[in-house]
Amino acid sequence: MRATVPGVRLAGIASAVPAQSVSAIQTGAALGMSDEESLKVANMTGVKQRRVAPTGLCTSDMALEASSVLFDQLGWERSSIDILVVVSQTLDYQLPATACVLQERIGLSDHCAAFDVSLGCSGYVYGLWLASSLLSAGSGKRALLVAGETGSKLCSPLDRSTSFLFGDAGTATLLERDDQANPMHFVLGTDGSGKGHLIVPGGGARNPVIEGSLERIPGEDGYLRNQLDLSMNGAEVFSFTLQRVPQLFKDTLQLAGWDLSDVDAVVPHQANLFMLKHLAKSMKIPLDKILLSLEDFGNTSSASIPLTVSYRLASKLNTAPMNLLMAGFGVGWSWGAVALTCGPMAVPPIVEIAAEETVGAS
Repeated sequence: MRATVPGVRLAGIASAVPAQSVSAIQTGAALGMSDEESLKVANMTGVKQRRVAPTGLCTSDMALEASSVLFDQLGWERSSIDILVVVSQTLDYQLPATACVLQERIGLSDHCAAFDVSLGCSGYVYGLWLASSLLSAGSGKRALLVAGETGSKLCSPLDRSTSFLFGDAGTATLLERDDQANPMHFVLGTDGSGKGHLIVPGGGARNPVIEGSLERIPGEDGYLRNQLDLSMNGAEVFSFTLQRVPQLFKDTLQLAGWDLSDVDAVVPHQANLFMLKHLAKSMKIPLDKILLSLEDFGNTSSASIPLTVSYRLASKLNTAPMNLLMAGFGVGWSWGAVALTCGPMAVPPIVEIAAEETVGAS
């Protein structure tokens, strides 16, 4: 699916992360690995450390902090928000929607339309498309897009394929209608045949929690997981990425009428360094044009693109416009990319949340 959305600008992006940092060596030690073995994994994945949420810190808590900082910097009234989109696969409750929880906690008007979107790696691009499309069509003047995960909580501490990778973060993006804004160009796609290669198999209606759901047993790869743990087939994820993403980039640039030389920075989903290097090589993208944050934050799923913007582009976007190519791809299979011009815009420093500051919703 291709779409060009006119008349909407990004006003700001903010991110919040847990203060607790867990290094690759600490992760490996819990698995009985030597420092040398752990560093070898870290060098391949690119993840030297991850931010890990303590018990009680949820996606909504981090999103609340990111949103508050952004509202304060922009000076926007919370009552001016017409649409709230929450993108996450680690929501606070099975029901109600986390968007409803955040509407009340942030202090948005009861005239605000609020809903959840259950997407991971591609989720930020999908959320940006949804929010901008609604505004462009006249459904309100301002929108808040939240994207965040506590993906570390889904990983078995006995599973080497996931425990080194996934970190936690919450982000907020504010958008508003602006007739002078440059159009955003989106390319989106889905292939559900890949659903089993990156999956939490239990806990939903298909495989509800039963006696034994929490028992960790060896998977086909030999790693111990239970039905509520994330299972990832890394080889299939890699194959999918190399098959789909180069064409995704080409299609998005074509839709925007851009050459690669027109792009100031590429902001990809922070899957892992080995994969991103292969993508860059196959698409002939200079590595210094691809922005990374996974070394310090890990793979934060739907939060990874806006978190990378906060981490790598704050000083530039606070003062000047940039042409960005953002792309998310993975769980589903699902993929999406957007070519857009944004800035100057508000990109405040990343908020760190200490464990003792955690105040969850009831």
